[in-house]
Amino acid sequence: MSAETVLTTTRSVRRRLDLDRPVGLALVRECLEIALQAPSGSNAQRWHFVVVTDPGQRAAVGAVYHRACEEYLRSPGAAGTLFADDPDRSRVQKRVHASVEHLATTMGRVPVLVIPCLRLSGGALPAGNQAGIWGSLLPAAWSYMLAARTRGLGTAWTTLHLTYEREVAEILGLPDDVHQGALIPTAYYTGQGFKPAPRQSVDEVLHVDRWS
Repeated sequence: MSAETVLTTTRSVRRRLDLDRPVGLALVRECLEIALQAPSGSNAQRWHFVVVTDPGQRAAVGAVYHRACEEYLRSPGAAGTLFADDPDRSRVQKRVHASVEHLATTMGRVPVLVIPCLRLSGGALPAGNQAGIWGSLLPAAWSYMLAARTRGLGTAWTTLHLTYEREVAEILGLPDDVHQGALIPTAYYTGQGFKPAPRQSVDEVLHVDRWS
C-alpha cells in the first residue's frame, strides 16, 4: 500500500473484527517495532505497550470496557445523539453508535488487546501541559495502528475504559506510575477492505494566520 492509502483507509474497525482467527504475537511485535520509531518529547521514550492475549485477561478487561461503554451509550454525548439536526450526518452517527455498542459486547473476545501506556517519574500525572505528556505516546499508538493496517489487521481507538483505569490496572498488574493512554483491539478483519470516509472539506477547518 502507498502511504496515502494507509493513511486514508485506516478505519476504526468494530463490527468486522474476526474474533475466531488468532493473531500471532510476532506480528504484533512487528507493528510495535514500527511504532517505536514515532517521535517522543525530549526523546524520553517513556512508552510501554501491554499486549493482552490470555483469554481470561481479555475477558476481564472486556467486562470493564463493557460497563464503561454502556454508561457512555446512555450519555448525552454518545455518538448516536450527535448532529440530530442533520439527517445525513445523523445516519452516520447512528451507525457509529451501533458499532460502538457491538464492540462493547465483543471486546473481551478480540484476539489481542493493546494498551499503550506512559511510565512517569513521580507517579502522578503533572498538572498543566497534558498535550506535551500524551503527545509522547499517542503518535506511537497511531503508528501501531497504521502498521497493523498494512498487515491485514483491523484496529479501533478507544479510551472509554479509562473511566475505570484503576480496575484495569489491577487486572494487568500495572505499577502506580504507569498510566494508560488507550485500548486498541486488534484482529484480522472480515469482508473486503476499506475506503476513505466522508469528512469535512479542508476549507471548513483551515485557518490561515488567524482564526477568522
